[in-house]
Amino acid sequence: MVPGDFVRHLAATVLAVTLAAGLTARAAADPVVGSTNVATADPTVPRPPGQPCVVTLFTNDTFDDFATRPYSYTPPASCTGAWSKVVLEADFSVTAGRQYDRTATLWLGGVNIYFGTTQEPSAAVSPAWHVERDLTDYSALLRNAGQGQAIIGNVVNSTYTGVIHGSARLLFYPASARARAADAPDAVYPLGSDPVGSTVSLNTSTDTLSRTLTLPTNVERAYLDVFTQSQGGDEFWYTCVPDAYAAETNECGGGNFREAEISIDGQPAGVAPVYPWVYTGGIDPYLWRPTPGVQTLNFLPYRVDLTPFAGQLSDGNPHAVAVQVAGAHGYFSATAALLVYRDAHAKQVTGKITRNTLVGQAPTPTIGDTLVTASNGDVSGAITTRLDRHFVIEGYANTSHGRITSTVTQNTGFDDTQTFTINSSTYRQVTGQRTWSDSKSESRLGNFPLTERQLHVSYPFTLDYNQQLASDGSTSAASTVHQGYRQRDEQHLFGLLAYGANVDNTVDSQDTLVFDANGNLTSHSGQQSAQAFAFHDTLGGCYRASLTTQSGAVASYASGKGCPDGANRVSWFAHPDGAPSSSLLPGR
Repeated sequence: MVPGDFVRHLAATVLAVTLAAGLTARAAADPVVGSTNVATADPTVPRPPGQPCVVTLFTNDTFDDFATRPYSYTPPASCTGAWSKVVLEADFSVTAGRQYDRTATLWLGGVNIYFGTTQEPSAAVSPAWHVERDLTDYSALLRNAGQGQAIIGNVVNSTYTGVIHGSARLLFYPASARARAADAPDAVYPLGSDPVGSTVSLNTSTDTLSRTLTLPTNVERAYLDVFTQSQGGDEFWYTCVPDAYAAETNECGGGNFREAEISIDGQPAGVAPVYPWVYTGGIDPYLWRPTPGVQTLNFLPYRVDLTPFAGQLSDGNPHAVAVQVAGAHGYFSATAALLVYRDAHAKQVTGKITRNTLVGQAPTPTIGDTLVTASNGDVSGAITTRLDRHFVIEGYANTSHGRITSTVTQNTGFDDTQTFTINSSTYRQVTGQRTWSDSKSESRLGNFPLTERQLHVSYPFTLDYNQQLASDGSTSAASTVHQGYRQRDEQHLFGLLAYGANVDNTVDSQDTLVFDANGNLTSHSGQQSAQAFAFHDTLGGCYRASLTTQSGAVASYASGKGCPDGANRVSWFAHPDGAPSSSLLPGR
């Protein structure tokens, strides 16, 4: 856009925001005190005004083996025009009994449309839960009919008896005067090779999720949505230590630094931090009944801005876009989708990368230790892992609006301390970890500033695992976990703040397991947890919810406390869950 176009666009956007700001978010069902069913404080996806068209993907499918569950998709015949929003809704349950947590993914045309895990049941509780994902930025994918599949690999036999059921549907909200058409990407490309969709296993740091694409010759902006889920020996990567200390500390090796590395044609193009998700069977299953950890049932992707490469991607040649996980140690399940905006008034966009300081910055952390091993074998002290990086990637694209220069500046950091106390009666490991990223994406027309996007994310994580051996040979294992997801997202136009939003989601949980001298679990005690979710934005939007649990049941729940008039109120275009969006503002 030329500056005059941007001024008109800004005026229209401000009007749309003003008209939309008073709308309220759709409320989720409140957890019930005393209930043992799944309970979270997470917000649902806010909805625009008007009635949606609904397309069912599957209804009450049964997942009792590792076979995929295919489905066919056809766009809604009665909502063929522009959409203001598209939302995935899915409902899952598992029968009472014994069952592991399972990975759950939904796909369409090779693209992931949902990624999460399942709640573990108990002998007396058959949990059910609801998830939602804003798929508005995937509208281009949903314009065409296609094949999809649900994948929830599950084992059902005489030991593992929990049968999983699920249903899913897409809701399409037509654009209107009160809810403008979304400024969605023009194309969505999966990186995986499966035409219907599945994850790729990354066992080592050199394994890649990659696809070579010949893109349209008028790419104007590009983004990559990345999921990296820890599996197998990497499930508890956040507790691992470098190989040199594994035997001494009786821990998994491979270190505890993980980071997704994005490249284009082998050139570093960005990084995505890895969230330390804990699944509902993780560490101590009672920790997560009835409230799971942060995002456990519904992961959020991390969006990487690849816009500086727009000119390079538009040259008509094939380009390899790839994802690797630094530190992967058997293994990570990965998937990614490339989102592309095209210049509607140009057949050919040209340009190139002019600066890339990420090149040559290897993701190699610094390791330190104060471990001391006494003559009797007792171990005490700490192992630290640190990495701080700063990089700038800049490129220009000659578009129908003129030469647009795009710059991505990012600071990323990882700080981990593993403290050990190991002797004849005690094995205690305290994990203190924080991953963070501060990024800024800027676009300029010559020297004229157009847009700026700032994103700050922080993933604090603490695990205190304290195992004590009693004189009768029995053991107790007390676990305390703190998880956090913090995000500040801002969009600036012409140097002025147009919109900003904050998300803060924390879960704290504790429990103690007791085992007899033969290692059999005999009891557990002290289960309690708390979740607090807070969102607010610069338009006065506010969402707050909190809950506590005790002995596997909801003990308290509060909603709206701390918001104006004690009520949650969020604009329909907001992302109170922290989900990524190419634009924080509604409409074109």
